[in-house]
Amino acid sequence: MKIKEILGRGEPTISFEVFPPKTADNYESVKKAALEIAQLKPAFMSVTYGAGGGTSRYTVDIAAALKEQGGVTPLAHLTCVSSTKEKVHQVLGELKERGIENVLALRGDIPADGHVEKDYHYASELIREVKAEGDFCVGAACYPEGHVESENKTDDILHLKEKVEAGCDFVTTQMFFDNNILYNFLYRVREQGIMVPVVAGIMPVTSKSQIKRIGLMSGTELPVRFRALLDRFGDDPAAMKQAGIAYATEQIIDLIANGVNAIHVYTMNKPDVAAKLRENLSEIIR
Repeated sequence: MKIKEILGRGEPTISFEVFPPKTADNYESVKKAALEIAQLKPAFMSVTYGAGGGTSRYTVDIAAALKEQGGVTPLAHLTCVSSTKEKVHQVLGELKERGIENVLALRGDIPADGHVEKDYHYASELIREVKAEGDFCVGAACYPEGHVESENKTDDILHLKEKVEAGCDFVTTQMFFDNNILYNFLYRVREQGIMVPVVAGIMPVTSKSQIKRIGLMSGTELPVRFRALLDRFGDDPAAMKQAGIAYATEQIIDLIANGVNAIHVYTMNKPDVAAKLRENLSEIIR
């Protein structure tokens, strides 16, 4: 099923993200975790794509397993900054063969060694390519706090509009910890005529080390309330896990109460975290 059809129903939905293994040695354990999460019957599940396409084979394999064994609609990530057109078309061909019809088209992060290919520069170019390749439902990323490489938020929204004009069917936000940031973002994008569904990306922070990685990757703002939670529970792993899941639960409830129906949870391949969050929302997202 195409994700635009799922989102078009206008009902509260929860979906989950997993990431593929980096090596064959970890494939079975990652697949097992992904299929455990699939048992929670989310609206769909996304599978990330490693820097430089290094895990592309596993991305397709995990996405196919979710569809064939987990009975869940998969969304395969695809990045382009470190890929040639030949590589992109190879992956799209593999997705077609496995019956995967949803793609999250991303520019991707610049690798640590700085090496990039020259076939693509922007996600909008990849979106057009995917749309031309076949009957894919295409998603894109958006950044409520602005992309770290954008000079300002206005420019960032104009880049988002380019993605929509290139043909993306929905957008998924980077994680955020203050819902007011998203509400302000939604007002600004709708004002610019961007009317595709916006899926809210939520990260249940279950360890102090996660925050360090988040800060390095995205510069995401941490509100005072969230910092207090970290200060109080950050050195107690069990308490931090419980508090992080509770914080994410409250975020989601507030979002749905304010009309943001599509929720995408960055699970970090943790079935227990996904299950507890799902349990907390059992009567809110059915």
